[in-house]
Amino acid sequence: MNLHGLRLFHHVASLGSFTKAAEILLISQPAVSSQIKQFEKELGIALFKKNGKRFTLTPFGEALAQKAELFFAHEAQLEQFVQDYKTAKKGRLHITATYLPANFLIPQWAAAFKAANEDVEISITTRNSTDAFRELIHYKADMAMYAGGLEEQMEEIEWRQLFQDEIWFVVSPQHRLANSTVSLEDVMKEPFIMREAGSSTRERLLSLCHTHQVKPPKIALQFTGLNEAVRSVMTGYGVNFVSSLVVKEYVKTGQLARVFVDIAPVKNIIAICTRKGENLPPVVKEFIRLCMESSKHNNAGE
Repeated sequence: MNLHGLRLFHHVASLGSFTKAAEILLISQPAVSSQIKQFEKELGIALFKKNGKRFTLTPFGEALAQKAELFFAHEAQLEQFVQDYKTAKKGRLHITATYLPANFLIPQWAAAFKAANEDVEISITTRNSTDAFRELIHYKADMAMYAGGLEEQMEEIEWRQLFQDEIWFVVSPQHRLANSTVSLEDVMKEPFIMREAGSSTRERLLSLCHTHQVKPPKIALQFTGLNEAVRSVMTGYGVNFVSSLVVKEYVKTGQLARVFVDIAPVKNIIAICTRKGENLPPVVKEFIRLCMESSKHNNAGE
């Protein structure tokens, strides 16, 4: 079937006028009439019948007009679907993230993204860095959000660094080391409360000990959640090595205190990770753009 002829017929039938159809299509009325006649000839069935000076639809014309209306409505939906996909208005986004970004960064960014793209489905899973990278590499996630050190950077993963934050040693304000400056060796003699093996910060702590040739601390309590570890330190027992993003408000309000260690500051890299060389879907690109823009504003405000 000649789709151009069908489209022209659809305009005439829906507007009820050859003249109005010509105005909408920006062509002459005789051209509309001529092309409709050609379309009828191709079909071998009359679409219009003359009633005095007016043209009305034949029974077949009425039936075809109804189907044409549905057809072009579906066409408009398809065009909108493609446009929505291109502009990240529809689709699915699966993010795997280490604990720090999953709890302290992504909720705000995901809410902002959903406000502008409400039909995009977003799922977020919290993993330690080892499992997060495994999910990304095995196509179980579209992107990974990571907080940790460069030593975990993998060849098959592309990194987009957002910003850095310091990792602090913190204790209860009643702890004997609260607000004091000590050596790394001294603080490592204290019991530590940390997340499970495989967490990036725990690996950073062990790496720090190895670099400075200091005996690693005893992990006295181990939690799968970061908040649980921090709150346990608040009770007065042990030391936690943790991102400043997590504890700076607790330090400011006096619920925790820093231990200042005489070494260069240890920093976390907050990064978005994707599979290297992959052509990212528009939804992923748009979410990354939003995260990077938000990070710039956050850094500017600090």
